[in-house]
Amino acid sequence: MEKKILIEGMSCGHCVGHVERALKEVKESIEVKVDLEGKNAVIKLKEDISNEKLKEVVEEAGYDVVAIENL
Repeated sequence: MEKKILIEGMSCGHCVGHVERALKEVKESIEVKVDLEGKNAVIKLKEDISNEKLKEVVEEAGYDVVAIENL
């Protein structure tokens, strides 16, 4: 299972690292790729988790979630 998270507020490599670390702490995550230019993150999951949980993780890291799509 993969999900793509569209994120607002990232402006540099530090932001990418911050979002990446936050999403890697999600226990269901296998792999996380954050794209600054595309303003998104793709997370591979062992099992499905709610979009609300992912939104909460990103927002706690200090960024806004625009949308989450299943890939």
